[in-house]
Amino acid sequence: MSRPFDLTKPALGAWRDGNTGLEGVWRFESGRPGREVMVSALVHGNELCGAWALLDALESGIRPQRGALTLAFCNLAAFDRFDPKNTDRSRFVDQDLNRLWGTMPWRSSTGPLNSEQGRVLELAPFVERADWLLDLHSMHAEGPPLGLTGLLPHHAEAARALAGPLILVADAGHAAGVRMRDHGRFGSAQARDAVSLLVECGWHGALSSRDVAVEMLQRFLLASTCIEETDLPPAWRQRITGPAHATLQKHAEPHRRVPTAHGLEQGAVLRVTHAVTVQPGDPPRFNRAWQTGETIPSAGTVIGHDGVEAVRTPYDNCVLVMPSLSHATPGATMVRLAHRS
Repeated sequence: MSRPFDLTKPALGAWRDGNTGLEGVWRFESGRPGREVMVSALVHGNELCGAWALLDALESGIRPQRGALTLAFCNLAAFDRFDPKNTDRSRFVDQDLNRLWGTMPWRSSTGPLNSEQGRVLELAPFVERADWLLDLHSMHAEGPPLGLTGLLPHHAEAARALAGPLILVADAGHAAGVRMRDHGRFGSAQARDAVSLLVECGWHGALSSRDVAVEMLQRFLLASTCIEETDLPPAWRQRITGPAHATLQKHAEPHRRVPTAHGLEQGAVLRVTHAVTVQPGDPPRFNRAWQTGETIPSAGTVIGHDGVEAVRTPYDNCVLVMPSLSHATPGATMVRLAHRS
């Protein structure tokens, strides 16, 4: 770690129970027509910021005014293993829960389900019911908050309309498996009423990651129209850094673009063209400690080694996204390569 792990583990208390018959999952119905909105946290048990945001929402008594709202603490078994001195241990128990979605080829196995596979089957009905999904995460390296939109244009449009403090990343996911945010209708170009956004709120241990999670939660709920601004706790309203819910204000001023890492601005869109995965062979490595947002001017520049061959930038002005060797097993993504659109 480059600095102390300041974000403490939240005590969920009775909020762990849920009200759906499934531990950690809460669902509230308004009784009025509207979207099915879902917000998920703890897909990885060491990513605490989203859990703090959901806890704030539950303790504040937020309820939908239209449609329904589901709040889900996803991987509680991994969360229970959390140790600030060894945070990777609580990322998952048996298998990364965020690589098990889509068509779920693992279901054809005749063996028993592991911890995460069983949890995915429990959570799937809630994910499949949702019209709008916000999945709150954090990162194992320091960097600016990111909004991962997938490749569908209407997802990127919805994310940009939130006017949040994010750099947007349009990418296809991971070779190791499908993410929750791409599951079912969320991966279909025809389902334009289905919108999902994965937010990387910052480094796991940064207090600021909790602030980003709370801000993006409130922006998402407002944009979904399931709540009104008057439903927000006063402390939340003070955290909004731009126009409150620009998508709901007909004459809202454009969100002020603020420079972040390496000259990128909030609202910038990075389109990923290559997801470099770790190959079986030698230990993967970078030739220096790269950070998200760094731009490599010349095509063909070597930035590291994937275990079999050198990793070279495929074009001029290639932007690096989430370079990390923290989980560098074969098949894992070690860096995404993107161009700025």
